[in-house]
Amino acid sequence: MDYFYTLEKVLLTCEPKIKIEKFKSFYENFLNNTLSFDNSYEVPILDKPSYSDFLEIIKPTALPPIKNFKSIEGKKYLVHTILHIEYSAIDLALDAALRYKNMPVEYYKDWLEVADDEIRHFLMLEELMHELGGVYGDFPVHKNLFEAMEQTPDFLRRMAAVPRYLEANGLDQNPKIMEKLNSNRDEFNIKFIEALRVILEEEVSHVKKGDFWFKYECERLNLEPESTYIKIIEEVFPGSTNRKMDLNFTARKEAGFSCNELKILSKREDCNE
Repeated sequence: MDYFYTLEKVLLTCEPKIKIEKFKSFYENFLNNTLSFDNSYEVPILDKPSYSDFLEIIKPTALPPIKNFKSIEGKKYLVHTILHIEYSAIDLALDAALRYKNMPVEYYKDWLEVADDEIRHFLMLEELMHELGGVYGDFPVHKNLFEAMEQTPDFLRRMAAVPRYLEANGLDQNPKIMEKLNSNRDEFNIKFIEALRVILEEEVSHVKKGDFWFKYECERLNLEPESTYIKIIEEVFPGSTNRKMDLNFTARKEAGFSCNELKILSKREDCNE
């Protein structure tokens, strides 16, 4: 069984339940070293997200803001928003594990591990959604994460833009959501906070993996990591490095960000909490 061709089938599967079942079988084979690597494999061009057949996709500006944390409908919308991020993150991890050939086996191990984590996060949140009487697909979604994947087919930009930017932004936002939920501690919110705590802890390791492979590629190409990162982020997300970012310094430091990077992104003169 070939690694790339089998993983492609997993990535292209649309229905979440079937995708997860296929991944579990594939991942077990990977961990048991029963897969071969055909490096003549050609990665397909993805022209639409895997969820486009069962979700309504609209522009991010058309989505309502997340502000009601108390009503059932408000809770559903918040859970659904994060649920969609986690499902998109499954595809991002699978694509990272599929797209780049001739990499050390540790690279593939890392991103399949990330995919496995994202699946677990998705299932945790899906269970909370069901508890509220909702399902994945109850609300429209955006495809920002898919578009970031489209814009970064090359390895260096992918590692900079996805784990080291988009996932790192999650490290900043997650505690803020937990704080708001904590101000209204009902039984559901307590469970929701615990799920977010697990996600936050494991997302640090995901960003750290991206940090390792980004710096791995910088070293291979003889590039200075900090200036290269800022340059790529500004190219992929124009204007992002000019605004003042409210960062989770502790989590970002743990994930590999340097003090200098944190100062540049936060527009602060120090990198202390």
